[in-house]
Amino acid sequence: MPRSIIVRRSPIHGNGMFAARDLPAEYRLIQYQGRLLTHAQADRRYGGSIESGHTFLFTLNDHYVLDGNEGGNSARWMNHSCEPNCQAVLHEHPGRDRRRDRIFIETLRPVRAGEELVYDYGIVLDVPHTQRLKAIWTCRCGTETCAGTLLKPKKRKR
Repeated sequence: MPRSIIVRRSPIHGNGMFAARDLPAEYRLIQYQGRLLTHAQADRRYGGSIESGHTFLFTLNDHYVLDGNEGGNSARWMNHSCEPNCQAVLHEHPGRDRRRDRIFIETLRPVRAGEELVYDYGIVLDVPHTQRLKAIWTCRCGTETCAGTLLKPKKRKR
């Protein structure tokens, strides 16, 4: 079977991941890989700063983060979009070892060859979304429904 993805320069930002052939909906593209870190380790490594704009970190669960900057694969090059054609899907390991959970990227709809593969990063920060933070986390997807930021509204407490 021909390969499904290719990495090249993106009109959205930096590198991007693109469909190398037509892909069906609900197609598992790739596992997001990277060094497994605890949240505390990631904070120490990257300064714990929400002002870094660092997007190679992928929250795996309440205990762990994947650092695609170290040991990562092509999935780390996927850009954010407010109109995604893919989604990140958590597959929890059946045991209690949360280190064995995995993240897979799957298509939401059929994708044409050459189309950039994008998902919604879903970044939620528990601090006020100031203009400065919104600028650091600027969305560049360019879609008609672009929110202008990668930051999602905080979940309201009940």
